[in-house]
Amino acid sequence: MSSGMSLLAIVILPFLGSLVAAVLRQDARNGAAVLAGTIALCATVLTAFQFPAVHQGGVLRIGIEWLPTLGLDFTLRMDGFTWLFSMLVAGIGFLVTLYARYYMSPADPVPRFFSFLLAFMGAMLGIVLSGNLIQLVFFWELTSLFSFLLIGYWHHNASARDGARMALTVTAAGGLCLFAGILLIGHIVGSYDLDQVLASGDKVRTSGLYLPALILVLLGALTKSAQFPFHFWLPHAMAAPTPVSAYLHSATMVKAGVFLLILLWPVLSGTEAWFYIVVSAGLCTLVIGAYAAIFQQDLKGLLAYSTISHLGLITLLLGLGSPLATVAAIFHTMNHATFKASLFMAAGIIDHESGTRDIRRLSGLFRYMPITATLAMVAAAAMAGVPLLNGFLSKEMFFAEAAAFHVDSILDHSLPYFAMLASAFSVAYSLRFIHGVFFGPPATGLPRTPHEPPHWMRFPVEFLVLACLLVGILPAMTIKPLLATAVRAVLGPDTPYYSLAVWHGFNEVLVMSLIALSGGVLLYWLLQGYLAKGIDGPPIMRRLKGQRIFERVLVTLSWKWARSAERIFGTQRLQPQLRLLVSFAVLATLWPLYRHGLEAGFQPASNFDPVFLLLWIVGGLCAVGAAYQAKYHRLAAMVLMGGAGLVTCITFVWFSAPDLAITQLLVEIVTSVLILLGLRWLPKRIATVGDGLSMGVHDRMRRARDLMLAVAAGTGMTLIVYAMLTRPLPDTISRYFVENAYSEAGGRNIVNVILVDFRGFDTFGEIVVLAIVAITVFSLLRRFRPAQESVGAPEQQRVQDAYDEAKPDRAIGDTLSDYITIPALIMQWLFPVIIVVAIFLFLRGHDLPGGGFAAGVTMSIALILQYMAGGTRWIEARVRIRPMSWTGLGLLCAAFTGMGAWLFGYPFLTSHFRYLDLPLIGKVPAATALLFDLGVFAVVVGATVLILIALAHQSVRAPRSTRSPTTLTEPPVVAKENA
Repeated sequence: MSSGMSLLAIVILPFLGSLVAAVLRQDARNGAAVLAGTIALCATVLTAFQFPAVHQGGVLRIGIEWLPTLGLDFTLRMDGFTWLFSMLVAGIGFLVTLYARYYMSPADPVPRFFSFLLAFMGAMLGIVLSGNLIQLVFFWELTSLFSFLLIGYWHHNASARDGARMALTVTAAGGLCLFAGILLIGHIVGSYDLDQVLASGDKVRTSGLYLPALILVLLGALTKSAQFPFHFWLPHAMAAPTPVSAYLHSATMVKAGVFLLILLWPVLSGTEAWFYIVVSAGLCTLVIGAYAAIFQQDLKGLLAYSTISHLGLITLLLGLGSPLATVAAIFHTMNHATFKASLFMAAGIIDHESGTRDIRRLSGLFRYMPITATLAMVAAAAMAGVPLLNGFLSKEMFFAEAAAFHVDSILDHSLPYFAMLASAFSVAYSLRFIHGVFFGPPATGLPRTPHEPPHWMRFPVEFLVLACLLVGILPAMTIKPLLATAVRAVLGPDTPYYSLAVWHGFNEVLVMSLIALSGGVLLYWLLQGYLAKGIDGPPIMRRLKGQRIFERVLVTLSWKWARSAERIFGTQRLQPQLRLLVSFAVLATLWPLYRHGLEAGFQPASNFDPVFLLLWIVGGLCAVGAAYQAKYHRLAAMVLMGGAGLVTCITFVWFSAPDLAITQLLVEIVTSVLILLGLRWLPKRIATVGDGLSMGVHDRMRRARDLMLAVAAGTGMTLIVYAMLTRPLPDTISRYFVENAYSEAGGRNIVNVILVDFRGFDTFGEIVVLAIVAITVFSLLRRFRPAQESVGAPEQQRVQDAYDEAKPDRAIGDTLSDYITIPALIMQWLFPVIIVVAIFLFLRGHDLPGGGFAAGVTMSIALILQYMAGGTRWIEARVRIRPMSWTGLGLLCAAFTGMGAWLFGYPFLTSHFRYLDLPLIGKVPAATALLFDLGVFAVVVGATVLILIALAHQSVRAPRSTRSPTTLTEPPVVAKENA
């Protein structure tokens, strides 16, 4: 397999595995675990095979054209640094899946867990391997979404729901800031390609947009990595299953922020703004996180705050701006991943085997699980920076950089003291983890008797602890080549000399380490009495909780401010909202007219046809009549509105636009029927002054105001159209479409060619929106029924009994009549005829008026007629329409048609056409756009039928013995479709 295809496989495999796991049976625990482990192992092996290429300084790339004219291509890129991060994501992901197999309960929906986990892994690998900054932001937001699903996996738990919501709110908001910052960087550089951006550091730093771009990018990175003041969300994410916590805290999610800082370090660092913002955030996070970790009573809470502290250490190192500090940051990122993943897994084993994570209840576990205790003690010692462990080496590099001179400021001069203080805190909470859990008298009253876990559940911890030992004892033989490859990829020719020796002599850095170690031991000894009280949370900070501030901000924004805005701008009626919209549109039009004026051109007027004027007078009267009748009779207003639409359709025919005319006519039919079905869903009119046949003064003024706005908007549009038509047409893009429709796309119907070829990406987005709207309408309406009751209680009971006793092919309660009438029979006979018409419109669309959209609407009309004849239950039994399947298959058909162009080296949605010589028929034109149009057809049919099902069902009360006073039953077909 080529290197480019390997990169593609590394990113795509987890997503494919996620889809497969999602469709597995919920009791397929072993199958889902094997699938997830195999995918993670394959990604790890594929990544490992790329090391020889990146070790020599090479950069592997694969690019797939997406929107090349906008500089948006799907690009994957791997250098030494991203290789290292990919190994962490995939390798620790494999260990987590192995661990999760034994941790997760068989009662849990385990396939869903592994589906979320694999998707999250794929999103994280997408961030790491993205060669385009816009693409990186896309995967960045995917990690926020899938981490939300993972943290809230046990959604029956309120703390899990709250933690997931908090994590999503903070990180997604930071992602929006990151997106804005990336747009600014792309604007400065002139490209979003990562290689070009990395080569344009001087250009970015000297730009006037550097500071806003820096702040926005840092907001994205700091929120993701839980840096002060955004650190509060991470401890609340501990409600997730322990395998999720181990993965999020070691190699993914929170590491995404520091990954971005390291990745863009050559571009954004080296300025005072970078130094003061990044160092201040990292220093506050380092100290606050370490201090808070000492006083946590939950093992995972202690580890969560320690993660915050160590991420602050990495951020502080990156903020210093020196190459040696960047080396230390990369090194500590690797070390932190190993000891933190092992510690979280050890905490999960303790919880799994003893039934609790509360340090106040745990004691003397070394007697019951000596192997796990030994592994956890070694990992905790690495976290504390004890010699001969990997954490000691990177901590020494941190002390050396903290003591070095960077910027002549109080902040820089105080760094050594804060570094020793935070390191002492680290020793104290590591000692608490070891001493409070594994030593002391045997614990009593535990939910379960502690014992060692299964060997393969403990194996990931053993592997990671072994890595901590080997790197700490033999760094030159183990980690040096990997670290050198990553550092060289980031720093390039500026890579400094650094030593990974265990002993550097008795120097200032060693003294700082000894002070930190001894200070941490002394601090833990002094706090023994306070910690024995069992108080949860650190003193001083107990009242200043990030969660409380977050909730108050949410209440202020979503309740107080939103309610105030609703009182000012909100309304329960549609007319005031439309009034504001039209008023702003009129003002927006008047402003340029005021600045530049409006003058008619000199294009001679064409001959005037009085018949056309009469036609539009009729259309105008229908529109005015619809507006007038809307107050008294909605059905009449609906009919008059249809008349205005018909006039519009005739206008398209008049001006030789048959494609638009066909579409307008078909859409008028479908929307009229659906709106008529939806009239019963509309709320009762809100009583106003003067309601009734005789209008009051207030009502007359309101209607006069609406009339003036309508006249102003219509007059403005008329003047703009007149100004355009009296001028000669400029050389616009329409000429390109006319000249190239056949030569480039093989079609003579220019409108359809534009929709499925030249602007196929727009059409794809539109059918996605159509599918979302249909699903939203169905999801909302299936839970409610119209408020008005049209039949009495005895009649409702009769209909309910009929539902219970009816056969599947009868439409009882779904239609206006329980019997098949002659008009209904005729409508059923028309079904195959209309289907043939739909096929005819579909096949001719590329050369003559028609196409997938028009054919889909025609097909929808056939199904609507069947509803009118036999009801939705008849459709369910006879026609077998599954609208969700139609919608999904249509989207897939359109997407795969677009992706098929990649196989031949062309951008997404590039079409191809040729003539096929068929036996007995001869040459016929064929284009790949026909498959895309088939997707449009399927989505239109599925969306329309889905809305029909949502709107068409009648309200039916449940039997009196089983229903509450306000409960309405769900018709069988809706429940089945939902399933």
